Amino acid sequence: MKLLIENMTCGGCARGVTATIQDVDPAAKVEVDLATKIVTVESTATVDQITAALAEDDFPAQVQ
Repeated sequence: MKLLIENMTCGGCARGVTATIQDVDPAAKVEVDLATKIVTVESTATVDQITAALAEDDFPAQVQ
């Protein structure tokens, strides 16, 4: 899945987003592109589970 996270602005944000996703699914593969604010995720968790966790941590995400 590809997610757009508008308020991801720095490396700290990218680490926070990655940690949040891996809290939901520790085996998730997460690739962050800060320039485009796109996060690519390979996970067994659902889109809803991941976006809900991100929203809870103040990183609202839009599915691309």
